[in-house]
Amino acid sequence: MKGSTAYRSIQRRGLHIGLLPEMAAAVDPSTPITLDHDLDVLPEAGRQLTVRQYADHVDDLAGRLHAAGVRPGEHVVIYKTANADHWMLAAAISRIGAVVVNLSPALDATTVGVLLERVGRPTLLTDGHKLDLLDGVPLAGLTRRVITSAADRPGALSLAELAGAPRVRPVLRPLDEAAVITHTSGTTGIPKLVVHTPRTQAIRLVPQWRLLALKRKKETVAIHVPFVHSRMVAAMSLALLKQYPVLLLRETDPAVVAEHFLAHRPAFVEALPNSLMEWEQLTDDPRMPFASVKVFSSTFDAIHPATMSRLLKSSTRRGALFFQIYGQSEVGPAVGRAYFRPFAHKANGRCVGWAMPRGAARIRVVGIGGHRPTRRHPGRIEVAWPGLAKTYHGEQDRYDGNRTGQWWGTGDVGYRTRLGCLHMLDREVDMIPGVHSSLEIEDVVLGGLAELSELVVVQGPHGEAVPVVCTHDDAPLDPARWRAATTAFPQLADPVQIPQAELPRTATLKVQRLELARRFTQQPLPTPSDARHRPAGVPDHSTDPKG
Repeated sequence: MKGSTAYRSIQRRGLHIGLLPEMAAAVDPSTPITLDHDLDVLPEAGRQLTVRQYADHVDDLAGRLHAAGVRPGEHVVIYKTANADHWMLAAAISRIGAVVVNLSPALDATTVGVLLERVGRPTLLTDGHKLDLLDGVPLAGLTRRVITSAADRPGALSLAELAGAPRVRPVLRPLDEAAVITHTSGTTGIPKLVVHTPRTQAIRLVPQWRLLALKRKKETVAIHVPFVHSRMVAAMSLALLKQYPVLLLRETDPAVVAEHFLAHRPAFVEALPNSLMEWEQLTDDPRMPFASVKVFSSTFDAIHPATMSRLLKSSTRRGALFFQIYGQSEVGPAVGRAYFRPFAHKANGRCVGWAMPRGAARIRVVGIGGHRPTRRHPGRIEVAWPGLAKTYHGEQDRYDGNRTGQWWGTGDVGYRTRLGCLHMLDREVDMIPGVHSSLEIEDVVLGGLAELSELVVVQGPHGEAVPVVCTHDDAPLDPARWRAATTAFPQLADPVQIPQAELPRTATLKVQRLELARRFTQQPLPTPSDARHRPAGVPDHSTDPKG
């Protein structure tokens, strides 16, 4: 079975991640999969695998899970320490016809308890470290059983002790029933559980399958996406179907990432925007770790033009491009666009792309208050296509409230240009009176001040626009340079500088803007000793960054 034949089969039968490794191995069993860390569940497997070995491990783990009592149709929540074995375990769960529920290891115990209750007595697949964190959660009442993948604990079933369990025949989930459940970033509270079916997962592969069709050579794909992220399903699926050598990265430290890029020389890099921003410093590395990269790809969140430009200039590949896809967990890829080296620095960061070719999502912008959507009067962005998530598990009314017939409300506001480019200005809940677009301000200022590692504009206690800044190595911000870079934005209050490590983030590394804004209203003003992160001459409008 060729990769293209497997892809056509998936479009007919749906995407079942439990079958993917086996399908890829049938095409080329020697395709390498390289890890930057050991698998917790199979530490003896090493860091250099072939797709045949990977498929065998999935089959082995499926047998062990079946021996532990997991059956088709059951929900299995994976909440464990971040590790590449998460996707392997998810594939094993899928292979026996159970429903995968991916929870980020960044979630706290209280949130996990709420989500376990919402799922309805699932099996919990975890490890000893996370079980210790859940010590105060009544797991006996919230779960059907608890299984550990590593660091076993009393009272839990151990996958290690089930080694050698009989292999089982794969069971497919119905085409339009839940197969994989991921969660939203939780920027406004408890995350929502997003239900994906075999059909919706297969449809979401269409846009990037066409992009990858332009790439003829079987060069290495580096993937640095949280293993629980809905994007991980598509990234791994596409790489396996195309028989690309895969470099799966967990480490975020730029120095570590540079060593792996120098050793494996990837041609395609898939990563979240925050990761790429953190790696931006590697563009000054004389060893040129990005020299081999032909395509940078980032999904779901817009990325600043300055970051794209620096990454592209650090590649020596002819025609290197940055492909950005705008979407969210509920809709998948909605629009996209390519940026090329000569023009990326001039790009309007708010132009997130155009509707993709036939078979992809459709976009519309609905006016607010009777206004036609324009730059001055942005409207609500909505998406329609068969790739929309099926529902929010346990919250059907909440899901229905976000749909108008076939159209899904993204919660973002923007407009379309005469040429059809979608401009996304802000999340509707993050809009600040008197500010056209917080994200646009961030794009412009970050592009002008290379010393900034992050800039987030949030609403202050009196409705003012407060810029929260972070610098590389937490160096003091130069007030004169700041004033020169922000003359076009007189509506900004004085900047507040905090260490980047103290920015509140979601499980998918998004800055929690509402939480950051709440710090200006719920916390007392800092004492003079707290001013060590505030640049000299800049008035202090901050609160204790540790909140």
